[in-house]
Amino acid sequence: MAIENVRAVYFPYCIEKQEDGSWVLLNRNYKPVGFNTGDFIRYEEYPVSMKLKGIGPATLKKLSDKNEDIEDRVYLYNDSCVPTSSAQAMSSYLKKLEVLLKLQSA
Repeated sequence: MAIENVRAVYFPYCIEKQEDGSWVLLNRNYKPVGFNTGDFIRYEEYPVSMKLKGIGPATLKKLSDKNEDIEDRVYLYNDSCVPTSSAQAMSSYLKKLEVLLKLQSA
């Protein structure tokens, strides 16, 4: 089942830590950003993960939609604050993207 919404396919919904310490940016369908498929995806079979410098507890908390301590999966937004639902939700999401986009590979 493909998604027809640009936000849901091409923008990060969450980031997930992998066993090797790298991170994958996932879209709303829990596929790597840009994957528009309903098929099961094994992240390790694709070059979609990245080890990141500076992604400690403080950064993860800034990225979290609930501003809470998270370790392995961080949601940038949830169904009650979809970025396209209001100017405030979009502003919050863009601030999280700003933090995420400043991270460098390790």
